[in-house]
Amino acid sequence: MEILIISGLSGSGKSKAASFLEDAGYYIVDNMPAGMILKFAEFCAAGSSRYNRVALVYDVRTADNFDDFLDVLHTLRSKGYQCRLLFLEADVRTIINRYKETRRMHPLQEQAGSLEAAVNQEIAMMAPVRREADVVINSTTYSTARLRGELLRRFGGDQASGEMTVSLVSFGFKHGLPMEADLVFDVRFMPNPFYIDALRYCTGLDKEVRDYVFSFQETEEFMDKLRNLLRFVLPLYREEGKTVLVVAIGCTGGHHRSVAVTHALAEFIASLGYRVTENHRDMTRA
Repeated sequence: MEILIISGLSGSGKSKAASFLEDAGYYIVDNMPAGMILKFAEFCAAGSSRYNRVALVYDVRTADNFDDFLDVLHTLRSKGYQCRLLFLEADVRTIINRYKETRRMHPLQEQAGSLEAAVNQEIAMMAPVRREADVVINSTTYSTARLRGELLRRFGGDQASGEMTVSLVSFGFKHGLPMEADLVFDVRFMPNPFYIDALRYCTGLDKEVRDYVFSFQETEEFMDKLRNLLRFVLPLYREEGKTVLVVAIGCTGGHHRSVAVTHALAEFIASLGYRVTENHRDMTRA
């Protein structure tokens, strides 16, 4: 059984982290006191496969004594549990701005007297927990997507960001753009097999059509530039936490050029190590 304890500063992204990890298959328990963590771990270990991956959120809201939490953490590790501690933090100004945006009150603000004092007090209080962390993530400059991608990369298993799927769609402009497309490329500048009698009723999956489309220098030059572009942007989308990137290739009717290019791109992107799906939306439409 895997136990991940999520801790850190208020406003650093713990709630979002818990949501992302829940999507990755973790069973999430928020706001758990230290005294219950060990009992809950024992319960999960004796239970069903539903509790194979558990993430527990522990923070200043439930902390009566951080020594108790550290004792529990050491006990879990000594008992052989696969237990890791994730600590999230951000700089003081960023946390203050986040609280201003949400108009929520910091859990220590009433006793500290001001938001800034509350944040600094929490940083001091949480320092012993931070020192025990296996992973520390400073979310100061992180977008939501980047935080998601980082968490999935570190803890997501099969759903890690490296497993981003690239969904390739060929289509015909006369039937409209695919609404789900992230990137759209227009290949109507390529010579059209429709005007070749022997190719008119074939598709871009037929060798004769592919040979025709790729026999022109402009097609090869376009493909070289497109491959270079995708080789550059795909890792960036993956790093941002994109799980599915939809790339649409369009020609006039969606039968020939877009199909041939999409099929070739699918082979190329798969060679880069990404999961690829290939869909020819309008290939059989009149």
